[in-house]
Amino acid sequence: MTNLALSSNFGEHTRSLMAFAYHLTKDRNDAEDLYQDTMYKALRYQHQYQPKTNLLAWLMTIMRNTFINDWRKRRRAQQAGNMEIPGVTLAQKSVVRNGGESQMTVGEITHALQHLDEGLRKPFLMAFRGYKYEEIAQEMELPLGTIKSRIHQARKVLRRQLSAWYRTQRLSEILD
Repeated sequence: MTNLALSSNFGEHTRSLMAFAYHLTKDRNDAEDLYQDTMYKALRYQHQYQPKTNLLAWLMTIMRNTFINDWRKRRRAQQAGNMEIPGVTLAQKSVVRNGGESQMTVGEITHALQHLDEGLRKPFLMAFRGYKYEEIAQEMELPLGTIKSRIHQARKVLRRQLSAWYRTQRLSEILD
């Protein structure tokens, strides 16, 4: 089926798809967005549609999967928003001599993250929270190579900052 023929058949199912989208989202604007995302994906992956099969079922499957994927992304983002700064977990698991040293490490990691350029911090934290590089690139609307480069740069900057702090701490311990 050609692009034009397939897209003209979409119109026959608009009403059913909008009803299904509203059933999933419970919000008119979100339903319209979901419908548009579904149409985009259907056109993008039209080569996967098997002619003489149920077009509406295929479109509803795309819609349901799109809704589920978006819901999972939002849930991960909410959970990530509730997380503490990444250093807290690392500091709690590490073997330290006293609580003051642990707090200082958390403070330094937090400080280093806060002073990281936003263009580096956002993709780094998203990767830390479990997002795939492709998902980060899509979310930030940047090429995959740019995301990989920014995460690499963020790691280098953080490593340099935290290494400097560690060397300073070790030197002060030696001098004391």
